[in-house]
Amino acid sequence: MDQTNRSVVVGESVVVKWLTPPAPLPQPTPDMFAHLTSVGFTATATPYAAVSRRDDEGELLLALVTAYLPDAVDGWEWCVDEAVSGGTSFAADLGVLSADLHAAMATPSETFPDPVRTATFPARHTPDKRGHHGTGPVNRWFTRAEEAVNTALTLTGGDDGDWLSAHAGALRAEIAPLASSGATPLIRIHGDLHVGQMLRWRDGYAVIDFDGNPTVVGADPFQPAARDLAQLTTSLEHVGQVAVKRRDADPLVIAGWAAGARAALESAYLGRLTELGHAGLLDRSLLRPFEIEQECRELIYAAGHLPRWRYAPMGVLRSWYR
Repeated sequence: MDQTNRSVVVGESVVVKWLTPPAPLPQPTPDMFAHLTSVGFTATATPYAAVSRRDDEGELLLALVTAYLPDAVDGWEWCVDEAVSGGTSFAADLGVLSADLHAAMATPSETFPDPVRTATFPARHTPDKRGHHGTGPVNRWFTRAEEAVNTALTLTGGDDGDWLSAHAGALRAEIAPLASSGATPLIRIHGDLHVGQMLRWRDGYAVIDFDGNPTVVGADPFQPAARDLAQLTTSLEHVGQVAVKRRDADPLVIAGWAAGARAALESAYLGRLTELGHAGLLDRSLLRPFEIEQECRELIYAAGHLPRWRYAPMGVLRSWYR
């Protein structure tokens, strides 16, 4: 999938990622880099610098400079190869890496001295007499997911749009639990955690690009870990769709591959979190609603940035609602 920014390799030593357009500061990535470095998380490209400028409208982040990782290939290439070959051993590695990232984000540092919060809201979600749902954290999550569904319905035309409209009720039913969730811990998450952000390089795997979801504006930096995990597992489904469309893979075989890879990733993720003493970070009840929201966000991304990508989220949704 195409990047919304532009990265340039300089002398096989550093990578300069130019933000297009430049982003108003503060942005999450510089602080995330500072925090992860201070708590010893090394499964990323070593951050070197952030380039900014000040003008009449304020300070803008122009570029990020990180280490070059030799022989690096992103997941839209190496993971498609795995899908075609039927390999799933990589999934456990990604699960462990994701758990290590979340555990690191839950570790205090000078940058983030209080890295874990708890969202507490009523066990039951009851609208007031005017039908309003309040302003608590759970309602923001539900509203965000509902807006994603509605926007995807608006932006998706043709046969895909007709299919989506016919299944709108099912999609809304899947996100409804967000309006009645219990307490869950919140951390700063990656925010755009898909296989394309997982580089396989000479020394293993590295997660990159902490800029957040390009289809979300003004999101609270504290979110459930389940949001990252849901995006990562659904991206495995997208890999399967790429393998079917571009590599003529058998859809039924790929469906089995995706199910196996997802299960292995989730199991390794939870096992690693438990090992690190952070099992409580994952609220599994949020996974499915966030998966539905993410597929709708993929459709929004396709409509705004990459129209040819629409086949992937639509293929996943059609496979879920046969």
